[in-house]
Formats: sequence, C-alpha cells, structure tokens
Amino acid sequence: MGGGTVTKDWMRDANRLSDWPSANVVVAGLGVSGFAAADGLMSLGANVTVLDESEAHADKATLLRHLDVTVVLGKGATAQLPPGTDLVVTSPGWRPTAPLLRQAAAAGIPVWGETELAWRMMQPDRVIPWLGVTGTNGKTTTTQMLESILIADGRRAAAVGNIGRPIIEAILDDTQYDVFAVELSSFQLHWMNNVNLHSAVVLNVHPDHLEWYGGEDPMQGYIADKAKIYQGVTHSCVYNVAEPATERMVEEADVVEGARAIGFTLGTPAVSMLGIVDDLIVDRAFVEQRRDSALELAKVADVQPYAPHNVANALAAAALARSYGVRATSVSEGLKRLQLAGHRIQQVAEDGGVRFVDDSKATNPHAANSAMQAYSSFVWIAGGQAKGTTFDDLIERHRGKMRGAVVMGVDRQVIAEALARHAPDVPVRVFDSTETEVMDEVVAVAAGMARPGDVVLLSPGCASLDMFDSYSARGDRFAEAVQRYLAG
Repeated sequence: MGGGTVTKDWMRDANRLSDWPSANVVVAGLGVSGFAAADGLMSLGANVTVLDESEAHADKATLLRHLDVTVVLGKGATAQLPPGTDLVVTSPGWRPTAPLLRQAAAAGIPVWGETELAWRMMQPDRVIPWLGVTGTNGKTTTTQMLESILIADGRRAAAVGNIGRPIIEAILDDTQYDVFAVELSSFQLHWMNNVNLHSAVVLNVHPDHLEWYGGEDPMQGYIADKAKIYQGVTHSCVYNVAEPATERMVEEADVVEGARAIGFTLGTPAVSMLGIVDDLIVDRAFVEQRRDSALELAKVADVQPYAPHNVANALAAAALARSYGVRATSVSEGLKRLQLAGHRIQQVAEDGGVRFVDDSKATNPHAANSAMQAYSSFVWIAGGQAKGTTFDDLIERHRGKMRGAVVMGVDRQVIAEALARHAPDVPVRVFDSTETEVMDEVVAVAAGMARPGDVVLLSPGCASLDMFDSYSARGDRFAEAVQRYLAG
C-alpha cells in the first residue's frame, strides 16, 4: 500500500479536510456501498485497497483499477488485513466476526461503515442535514414519503442510504442538496459512531437478522444498534407511541441539549405528538399553540395504499419533515404525489372475485402481519430465509383468516411446522424445489385454494436470497406467474 502512516488519533477525528493522501484505507466488499466508499475515498486522495471474496463485480474492479485503486477479488482475498492499514471501511452486511474485521479490531484500527465515511466527508464545512429512518419494517416507505414531502416543500432532497442509493454517491454528484432522507439498516447503524442527525425515528423493533448478531441474546444487540440512530440528534427524536421500546431508546439516548422527543400515534395525539383526529393527520408538536390545539397536515385518505401501518409511516415521515421546518400544506401534497416502489401490498390482478397481492417486501413476520391485517380472508404464500425468526405468533393471530397456505424456500419447514402447531385445520402445501420456476405451480395451487372474496397473498415473512436475486425479483416472478395462470 502506498502513502505514509497516519496516527490513530488523527483517524479518530478525521474529516474532509484531513491529510487523506497519507492514509492507507481498506474497503471490505465491492457491492453498492463498497464501490461508493472507494469512490469517496479516492475523491479525498486516500490510498485505497478493495478486497472481496466474490468475483461477481469484475466490471467495478476494472473501473477502480483505472483510477489507481488496488482491487483483490476471489477466494481468500479478505483473509489477511494488509500491513500498514490505517482504516477499514466495511460493507454493511459484514459481521464483526469476519477475519478481516477481527484483525482490525485486535490491532486497534478503526472500522467504519460507508455511512460513517459519508458523514466525515461533509465535515466540517459542507454539512447537509440528515433526517434518519430506521425500524424493522416500513423504513423504505417512510423514507420515500419523507423525500416526497420535502420536495413538495421546495427543498432539494434525496432519499439515500439503505433505500438503494449510497449517501456518498449523492454527496459527490453535482446537485447542491438541502437535506437528505436517510434510510438506515441495523447493519449500517452498527458501524456508525460519530454521526449527528438533525432528526431521527425508530418506527418499530421486532425480531429480524438475529442470525447476524448471534450470542446469548441477539435481540439485545439488534435493539442496541437500532437505538444508535438517536445518539447525537440535534433537533427531534421521533418515536412510536404504540411501541414503548422506541420511547425507551429516546429516553436513554445521549442527544444534543435542546433536542425534543416527538411521538406519533394512530390515536388522538397528546402534546408533542402527531396523531389522528376525525380522519385527519394532525400536529401537536411543531405548533405554538400545541397545549390546546392541533394543526391539520393531511387527510388519512391522502395515504395510499391505505393500511394502518402505512398511516403510521406517514405520521413518522410528517414528524421528521415538520422538525425540519416543512410547511403543513406540503405534508398533504407530498403524500398525494408519492408513487411508492412496488412489492408492498400491491395488487397485481383480480379474477373471479379473487385478488392477487404482491407483498414480497415483507421479509420478516412482523411485515407479513401488517399485510394480513389488511384482509379478512386470504391464501398465504410464504417462505424463504427466516433469519432466525419464528412464526408462531403470526399464525396464531391470523389463523382464522387463512383459507390455506403454500410454503416454499430454504426454511419452509420452520413455517410448515408452525402452521401444524397453531393452524392444524388450514390446508398447507409445501414445495421442496428451490428453482424460481416453482412460483408458477405455487400460484396455481394457491389460486385453487382461494374462493371469491379471498386474496392470494404473497407475503413471505422471509428474505429472498435462497431462491431469488432480491425481494423485487421474487415479486416480479409472482406477478408473471399470476399472469400466466390467468391466461390459462
């Protein structure tokens, strides 16, 4: 690796104006965030080495090599930390137990995520406020709502982070943004330590990604990472009144003096909350007369598609937007303009009184619960990677509405056994094939179980990567299979 060696104290406080040409930085992983991190580090003048066990990103590697980045791909590439490394920037999915990261920790070498690097790249003189969104479910929808509201208010805003666009990419483009709507996963938060968001929300906290955390109490690790979004908040910590765990996170957070706690509720709001009154979304937090009045922001009917969990998402987005100073009328306008990305409670067809609904984005049981609440009778298509979660509560809660269930994917038996325990009268078909083509047969069997008035609901409650490239690819395959089925 080229360049000199920097001190660990220098790296601890590093910012955009620091002596990056003297820094040797290793980027662990060459996915979307890894490529963005390498690009950002190059813009700072650092000496960059990228390591990845996969050879799937050869095109990105070629481009980086043309920019004098050292790239090593293939089996064993990440086994050994290069000598002289001053900093490691890791892709978010990497577990702390990965050999490269363990070696860095043992040597006292800082490990950042792309999110941390992005924040440092704006300091000290080009700071764009971040409005942060995390939670087990609803992150992407809430972030999209927030971006739409900000744009409706005339702000130059971008939705970045876990939503698919790296923050560094937005920082480096030519647009002079006013504000970022930042979706943050638990993985990204794990590697984030010195970020001070303007405002932040934890929408909800339910078991997910427990296999990533391991240990005796993986749920505590997951909760601790979610809570990091509130650390150092300068304006508003937004929490979900229906989920006391999120309020406890706010109470325990070390925030900048003067930062406020703002609740959101599907009921009538108390002071310093947003909520619902007479089918209106109202604000009792960011108005002068909040002790005895509330300000209308939007109609509940402005939230599409309508479902209680989606109204909660809109309340959270509105709270973050209002904390930033958005006008009340912009909330309604932003919600009405919004075109959500697909695969979240999206009807793809209807035939003979049976609706076919793609909820492939439901990658854990709590997300599947949100969809199930919206329907009175359905045939459930489930399965994939369960990620250490269980389905007993979900099935027990909704068994009376299940016409049948069709189960596939690597953890199909986990769901099938939970159905046998808690819904023994519900017809169940289990498919052992892990080929994507099985979706055609899955749809045909599910449609055969359905009756007029039912919904054939793809809401897997599991991740998709055992069989598909992504949850969107799984949803697309479902929609295609439905069209083939209806065509006979």
